[in-house]
Amino acid sequence: MFKRYVYFLLVLPMFVALLSCNGKTGDQNKRKQLPNIIYINVDDLGWKDTEVFGSTFYETPNINKLAQEGMTFTRGYASAANCAPSRACLMSGQNTPRHGIYTVANSDRGDSRTRKIIPIQNTTVLKDSVITIAEMLKAVGYNTGTFGKWHLGEDPRTQGFNVNIGGGEQGNPGAKGYFAPYNVPSIEQGANEENLTERLTTEAISFMEEAKEIPFFVYLPYYAVHTPLQTFKKLEEKYTEKGGDEFQHNAKYAGMVETVDTNIGRIMSFLKEKGLEENTLIIFTSDNGGIRDVSFQDPLRAGKGSYYEGGIRVPYIFKWKNVISANTKSIEPITNLDIYPTLKEISGSKVSNTILDGISLLPALKGNKLPNRELYFHFPVYLQAYKPKTDQGRDPLFRTRPGSVIIDGEWKLHHFFEDDEYELYNLNEDLGEQHNLASKNSEKTEQLLRKLERWRKEVGAPIPVDPNPDYDHEFEAEKIAKLKINLR
Repeated sequence: MFKRYVYFLLVLPMFVALLSCNGKTGDQNKRKQLPNIIYINVDDLGWKDTEVFGSTFYETPNINKLAQEGMTFTRGYASAANCAPSRACLMSGQNTPRHGIYTVANSDRGDSRTRKIIPIQNTTVLKDSVITIAEMLKAVGYNTGTFGKWHLGEDPRTQGFNVNIGGGEQGNPGAKGYFAPYNVPSIEQGANEENLTERLTTEAISFMEEAKEIPFFVYLPYYAVHTPLQTFKKLEEKYTEKGGDEFQHNAKYAGMVETVDTNIGRIMSFLKEKGLEENTLIIFTSDNGGIRDVSFQDPLRAGKGSYYEGGIRVPYIFKWKNVISANTKSIEPITNLDIYPTLKEISGSKVSNTILDGISLLPALKGNKLPNRELYFHFPVYLQAYKPKTDQGRDPLFRTRPGSVIIDGEWKLHHFFEDDEYELYNLNEDLGEQHNLASKNSEKTEQLLRKLERWRKEVGAPIPVDPNPDYDHEFEAEKIAKLKINLR
């Protein structure tokens, strides 16, 4: 009996160690089966700013290749028309009313005398209580790194990222721009005249190289192609000589697009060289529509900051070898709210926000249809005009006045809060949103409005109603009239 007891004491530690080892081995095997994930966000890249989506001026051979090896979504949307709210929606998987980030900085943009109502107060920082995509993936063993623009607080490392290069509160690289010495946070200075897009790519590749057996999540939100417009002299000369057309002709912007494309090529080459291509999902997109004064997106109306198609429709390409069929296209309407539940399903993570407003795109990525659903946008604040001559806003004073939008199939309804006015468009027949059908088709307007009101109630979307005491109707009318004369 004593001998058996001694034997048990001797064997027990080895047995426990074996169980522990097997547990670790199981976890390691599970981690090995998880795909690496690279999310590439090009700041302010318009829907038509690559060859894949119809540009004949910008040259994007590597993005072309990405599309040839993956799936392109032609009806892809950002969840908001400018950067901070769109990024908050991506990171949280929740629409703007849930986190309260509607715009950048203050919500009372434009001349106070031209604002009829008091806008909802804006939030500028994504709360740490929100479980981000990074935290969700980190819970199942991903090594997480962000390389570029954050714009949701001081430090993304408080939101689940192990590594942060270049991310902080700011939304652009400042007046010094894209060549060292840099004016962005959390990055060591590079050699003089080093390019920021190239540097961020180098940092991301170094991170992936060091990951080894651990699956990685690389969030690569380039500052490019956001203003200021700066590029290499040789690229500016190349595109100046090329010329362009009435819609796309800015040589500096074209050079920035090509630089992004070149660095996406670097990432694709690295994955192939290291044998990581088959087990890596790449997602390529933009955070909102392009600045119309820089690059027109016709036939789409307007651009960044607007909830017409030019402000929210963006490019999407997904590549995952042997999972996503090569050179395929999808007309399924999607939004960046769908990225969170997609990555949650792929990773099998059980850690996430209780409420997610998107759906998993995995069925569509495998060639199947998604369930019918509506897409919703809520913007209870003001965003002043960028360039009234080219903005194509509802009026020349603002890119967007407070309102909500619903997209349901081919139908799109805008509800503007100031005067309780509506615009209804059939996107299949009128992609440029030129012919308002709200009066002609009151039945469809009312049907979509009921859905929109139901959604706003469900998510607790605040609607501004208090009149602005500074509002001056005569001043506003006179200013609009003068601008319209100047725009002729």
